[in-house]
Order: sequence, then C-alpha cells, then structure tokens
Amino acid sequence: MSHTPVLIVGGSLVGLSASVFLAWRGIPHILVEKHSGSSTHPRAMGYTETTLEHYRMVGIADRIPQTPQNFRLRRVKASSLAGEWQGEQAWTPGEADTYNTGLSPNTGAAIAQDKLEPILRMAAIEFGADLRYSTELLHFEDRGDSIVAQLRDRNVGRDYAISADYMIATDGADSPIRERLGIAREGVGNIRTVRSVLFKCPEADQYLASGVQQFEIEQENLRAFLTTYNDSRWLLMFIDDIERSDDELRVAIRRALGRDMAFDIITTGRWEMAGRIARHYRKGRVFLAGDAAHQLPPTRGGFGANTGIDDVWNLAWKLQRVLESSSNATLLDTYDDERRPIGWLRHQQTFSRPDYVKWVNSDFKADPLFSNEAMELGQIVRSSAVLGAGLELPPAASPTDWQGQPGTRAPHVWVTTAAGDVISSLDLLGREFVLFAVEPAWQMAADAMKLKFVHINHDICFSEPDTFAAIFGVRQQGAVLIRPDGIIAWRSNNTAEDGGVDELKIAFNQVAASPC
Repeated sequence: MSHTPVLIVGGSLVGLSASVFLAWRGIPHILVEKHSGSSTHPRAMGYTETTLEHYRMVGIADRIPQTPQNFRLRRVKASSLAGEWQGEQAWTPGEADTYNTGLSPNTGAAIAQDKLEPILRMAAIEFGADLRYSTELLHFEDRGDSIVAQLRDRNVGRDYAISADYMIATDGADSPIRERLGIAREGVGNIRTVRSVLFKCPEADQYLASGVQQFEIEQENLRAFLTTYNDSRWLLMFIDDIERSDDELRVAIRRALGRDMAFDIITTGRWEMAGRIARHYRKGRVFLAGDAAHQLPPTRGGFGANTGIDDVWNLAWKLQRVLESSSNATLLDTYDDERRPIGWLRHQQTFSRPDYVKWVNSDFKADPLFSNEAMELGQIVRSSAVLGAGLELPPAASPTDWQGQPGTRAPHVWVTTAAGDVISSLDLLGREFVLFAVEPAWQMAADAMKLKFVHINHDICFSEPDTFAAIFGVRQQGAVLIRPDGIIAWRSNNTAEDGGVDELKIAFNQVAASPC
C-alpha cells in the first residue's frame, strides 16, 4: 500500500487550490476526483483581491486575467436585457460607489470556473502534484495514526488502497466524507431549488458596455435572474423548480433578452440554494474545506468559492510545518478555530443583505452589515496562532482601521528593494514566518529562531520614513511577526534590547506551536 502525506478528495476549484498551495510548499500529496475533468457548467465567476493575493504569492496570479481597478459586479432590475432597466441595487446598502484601490496589489478576476480550473490544474502539475481524475473514493478509515482510503480507478475499474497522514475533503456541499464523519451543519438551511439554462449569445454582449452584468428580470409570468460569464455565455436562472422543455427554455430566453437574438443552448442545471455551516471543520485527521464545510449561495461579495480558497490557504502552511516537524500537531487545531467563525460570519452577512434576506424564515436574526472592504480584506482570525486578537474586537473592519492588528491580513504597501525594484510588501510573505523591524538588533533574534528578517530602511524602503510604524501600529523600534499565510501573528513596541527578544521567543513558540 502506497503512502502520501496528504490526500485531497475533490478536484474542483478548492481542491485544486489546495493542491497548488501544498505542491508550491513542497508537500507531496495525491488529489482524487471521480469525474474526468471540470464540470460542463461554468459555475463560479468572481474571484476577490484576497484570492488573487494567494495566487500571487505562489507565482500564478499573472496567468489569470484580472479585472480593471474599481470593478464591481453591478445589478439592476429590468423588464428584459434590451428593455427598461429600473435602477441599480447595491450589494451593501448605503455603501458609496467609490472603492479604495490602494489596499491590494491585485484587482479581482471575473473568469468562469471552468476556465480557471485548467490554469490551477497546470500549475499544480508543474509544482509536482499527483492529480488522479476519474478516481473515486470508495471508503476511508481514520486509524488514529493515519488515514487508509480505498480508491477506484474508473477508467480501468481497478480498486486499490493508499494511506495518508491527513485528508482534505473538498467533495462538495453533499460531502460523503462529512456525512460519514457524522458532522452536522447549522444555518438557514434550504432556501429553494434553482433551475438554470446556460446559452451562448454573442449579440447580447453589447449590453455590457454600461458595466452592469446582472439583471433581475421581472415580467408577468417570468421572474428570473440573467447574468453573463463575459465570454458570450449567459446564464438564466429561474426562481421556481419547474422542469422546462427545450422549446419552453427558448421562449424564456427570448423574453429575458427582450428582442430577437441568435443563441444556442449549451446545458441546463439544477441546484439547491442553501446556507449551512459545518459544526466542525475537522475530525481526527480529516479537514473539511470549501462547500463541504460551508454551503453558501452565489453572492456579489464572493462569499462562496473565495471562502473555500481562503480555507485551504490557511491550512496548507500548517500542514507543511506539522509534516516537516517544525510545529506540533496542535497547530492544526487552529484551522477550525480560525476558519469556522469566518464561515459563520459570511453566512450571516450573506443572508442579512437584501439579495437573500427576503428568502429566509422570519425567525432569522439579521446581523449589522460590514462594508465590502471589511469583508474582503479586513476579517480577523482568532486562535492560539495569534497573540492579541481579543474577543472585544469586531469580526471585520477596514484594513485602514486595523493598522496592523494581530489576526488580520498584513497590509499592502508598495516598497522599494535594495536592488531598486518596486514590489508589494505582500511579495515578501508566503513561504515562512517573517519578522519586520527597523532596528538591526532584531536581526540577531530572528537568526537565532531561523526567521526570515526584513530590515526596514535596508532591505526595503517605504516612500515615507514613518510608514512602517503607521501601517503596523507600532513604534519605530518595535517589530512585527507575520505568519506564512500573511496574517499578523504578533507585534511589539519594545526594543530588541529591552525585553523584545525574550518576548519574541515566547510569542513565536506559541503561534508556531514550536516543538522546542
């Protein structure tokens, strides 16, 4: 029986992202997917700045076409695409249309999932991943010291077994792995069943010139949702669960378009719109990620697929350190501690917004809404792998308000290297723990703990001398420790000589679950 450190079950968007992140970190693993390739339905469409930052850190963001600055999905009510548009609807009511473009080195991406997945698949293979499509998980057993999985190669009908140190379940909202583990879910539950038809209509693309991409169609006897994948493929979703013949679908498409345009039907779909969050993201040596952990409907905030990609970005570095014996296995406990509250936050924010609050039961208690900026770039994580992220802090805020708060994403700022190159501060992160400081005395402490040290005003320079202190919320003589996933783990206002080194040692041993 062959062995792999990590077995990933599910080869769609989140599973492939997990494979890319692990392979980039040099962690051997096997990914199995029962289908032969990507779904014929494009599915997810919008990817956030945070997701692109993850891909940037592993060096593949430039393979993904990104949206222009200030791009945001816009939605209107309309009698039809070619008919009267009745006003634009904001995703977050009352939020200004302006957007702070200086918070990330990346914009988002508007690319169909079936076009993004081949990019991820190729990157994973280049990094050394073992991807096995048409391979089905038949059974698994957590034996305490390993996972033993029975697999079937569907191409040749051959069954075989492998063992793994850990398994990541990215096998969808109906996750057989989650069900076998007996992990219950909570949330608003089923909202409704949605049917859709995907069709190609190049002539309809002319209506995208205004920047609106989503249309709530309201006609007598037709209430539907029309959107585009920006490649002449359009999707019409019905709010009822009625099976329509091809002729009926063609009539509905023509009514939604509003005038006679040539189109070809590609495929149809049927799926459940629901909100469910797993009560545990981990059991034993198995981790849930993506829809297996949190089933959320499509949103203009990208709370579905992007949350899953964030999951595996959070998990990959922790698995690396544990598998390489750089950290105790207790570090893996922080995955559930950090990611499940994020899943629940996004559940509440989804169903508290007008897009979905109208569909939930009356006993649902809506939460106050956070801004798009806060939800995208300003969520906080709390666990033993962060020092100083107390419960008194809000679950999200604008990055400009956090000012280097531990538990939040390290801020982006353009810096100049010693070689004269202009890079993002985030380009210094991703591989390992990094210590930022102005005082050179911190170098000795970093070397002693085998930390990457970034000497401010030497290795990199900010445009203004006080920028480091301002964006990280420390005094000039202080220091900031950043985790491999770009989350601030700890910061100190002490000097290296005045107790700072001892403080750093204690902090690092805790946040890294150091075995020493």
